[in-house]
Amino acid sequence: MNLIKSDIYQGLNIAVHSRLFSIVLWLVAALVISVMLAAQFSARQPATVALDIGITVIHLALPLLVILLVQELFSREFERKFFLNSFTYPRDRSYWLLGRFAAILIIAFSLLLIMGLILALLSLNIASAYPQATPVGLGLPYLITLGFTAIDLLVVISIAILLAVSATTPSFVLIGTIGFVLIARSYTPIIELLRANPYAVEQFSADPRLYQDSLGLLAFLLPDLGRLDVRMIALYDKMTFLPSDWPLLLGATLAYVTALLSLGVWVLNKREFN
Repeated sequence: MNLIKSDIYQGLNIAVHSRLFSIVLWLVAALVISVMLAAQFSARQPATVALDIGITVIHLALPLLVILLVQELFSREFERKFFLNSFTYPRDRSYWLLGRFAAILIIAFSLLLIMGLILALLSLNIASAYPQATPVGLGLPYLITLGFTAIDLLVVISIAILLAVSATTPSFVLIGTIGFVLIARSYTPIIELLRANPYAVEQFSADPRLYQDSLGLLAFLLPDLGRLDVRMIALYDKMTFLPSDWPLLLGATLAYVTALLSLGVWVLNKREFN
């Protein structure tokens, strides 16, 4: 346990002394500016529009930031050969990986809380200035939305770490993780669209059913990050928008995270460094 605490402290220390916290300030500024502009340009329900835009900014900004953190704490260390010092201590490599994972998790969740609080305060200010018929839900629905966003970040961190310990170039971590996130967030709507419009598949596939079944296999290979976006319950203050099978959704996602981290530990233990 003390070894993991040491790795957590080292990870936090590296992150604090990196240039990434200047990026954090820009992200917070982008959040404030986007929310205020969205409220000003919305003629109806400005608080709802502002909250929607704010959640979108968080969903875009925080995954990018955690990918950069993984690059700094993993890929850069391999590139600069700092692992020659880190792996000389009498400890398992898994402690080093889990310690860095915990450090990234602390930073990511802290930023999520800070940005979530700023967004809530801005939305309250806008709602008080421009009353609307359907108020936003900044209580329990908003907390649930942030909780599901945290699970989404957990998946992004896990896949980024797996790619970082597997790849030989830092750029692959950025490209690969962004590609994974785009696919995991969008494949479900695409599958539903193709199932609802079979004629769209017939135009470029000789066997439409086989094509649709092949797309359906993605559900067993990738987590459904699109369904983790439950902002509708906060935008309209209605819990009916929450997926009925949310416990199964969260359980499957956490199991996927566990599998990714376990695979990352295995890859790191098997990897030979020159």
